[in-house]
Amino acid sequence: MSIAENKTLIVRYLTALSGNAKTDAVVSEFTDSEELKRHVAAFESAFPKYELFADEMIAEADKVVVCARFRGTHNGDLMGIAPTGKTVVLPFVAIYQVAEGKIAGFSLTFDQLDLLKQLGVMQ
Repeated sequence: MSIAENKTLIVRYLTALSGNAKTDAVVSEFTDSEELKRHVAAFESAFPKYELFADEMIAEADKVVVCARFRGTHNGDLMGIAPTGKTVVLPFVAIYQVAEGKIAGFSLTFDQLDLLKQLGVMQ
């Protein structure tokens, strides 16, 4: 796939996930990565129908880097943290590797301490 096609795939992926229920069928349309599927399911369980906002995107070869924001309301268990009902807005950077028209791998970086502070479980 071309760089433009890779970027389009990632935009379609983020749009499909944003504000919608993240079913296995929806996620499987974009990836076969079990790790990514587990990640999406875990955050969907903790922050049902969370939203994603891409602020910047850079692509080269088979990689697409996205600087983005996550917004969701904590209505489910998150790594043993009971639901707080608080809405969080969290910047993150994701690097997606694309192969054969799907996301083959990913790397995600976000400030976990900021997340815990926004949830009110740390100061």
